[in-house]
Amino acid sequence: MRTLLLFLSRQKQLRKWMETSAWARRLSGRFVAGDTLPEALSTCQRINAEGIAVTLDHLGENVASPAEAARSRDAYLQALTEIVKLGIDGNVSLKLTQFGMDLSLADCRSNVEQLVRQAAQLGNFVRVDMESSAYTDRTLDLVTDLHARYAAVGTVIQSYLYRSRKDVEMLCDRGIRVRLCKGAYLEPPSAAFQRKADVDRNYIELMNLLLEKGVYPAIATHDESIIAETERFVVSRRIPRDAFEFQMLYGIRRDIQRRLAAEGYRLRLYVPYGEAWYPYFMRRLAERPANVVFLARNLVRR
Repeated sequence: MRTLLLFLSRQKQLRKWMETSAWARRLSGRFVAGDTLPEALSTCQRINAEGIAVTLDHLGENVASPAEAARSRDAYLQALTEIVKLGIDGNVSLKLTQFGMDLSLADCRSNVEQLVRQAAQLGNFVRVDMESSAYTDRTLDLVTDLHARYAAVGTVIQSYLYRSRKDVEMLCDRGIRVRLCKGAYLEPPSAAFQRKADVDRNYIELMNLLLEKGVYPAIATHDESIIAETERFVVSRRIPRDAFEFQMLYGIRRDIQRRLAAEGYRLRLYVPYGEAWYPYFMRRLAERPANVVFLARNLVRR
């Protein structure tokens, strides 16, 4: 199921149909906070009212022109300005392919630097998402360079990659904030663990390392066993609850979200918005195939 969903996420004709289908957009509404920035900001305010922080993601990736990359940059500059203006407890997350990584590394860096510089001036923060392993080195190089200049930037590490422990150690040494996730791309056996048990084991090892040596790490998971392991570890090591945060996706496992917030843990939701939602939506289904069953049940109820 996971392999099929990831394959479908790359099919351009299916994406075009899905993103223009009213029926499909109703389904995606569970995970996507609207097409426009005002809709997303309104959602963020409702989430904040529940004592939960947000990170706002303007959906899009693999842009085809410098002009498209510049529009993505400008959308993020506006989003960051509005977050601060409205007093929203939130920051932003972006993908480098959306900022032109496939077109020009120099132009991509310039686009991201403008956003990170603005975040530093506003006292806010930019999270650079991690994409497939083909981009890992370039992503880490860009983040470490911008962090040395502005500090207001962090990144993501995926536990399914063999290399991730070395990357986590490097980022901890440099004081760069890390969001830890399992990984949502289809990677070859040469680069990544293929068994869920191995991915989970590595996740827990990296989580322990980040909680002990990292700077305000983000433990991004919906896996109840890993959440429970995190809770046990911070208690055993007397790690304060304000020294890290859990992160989850908008619309997924609301029951766990409510529990963590009620128990005083810091929690941040990844809130995506925009018209280019299809690849993100399909990867969310692939991460947790039970989401397919959830959507099917809701479709029947309609």
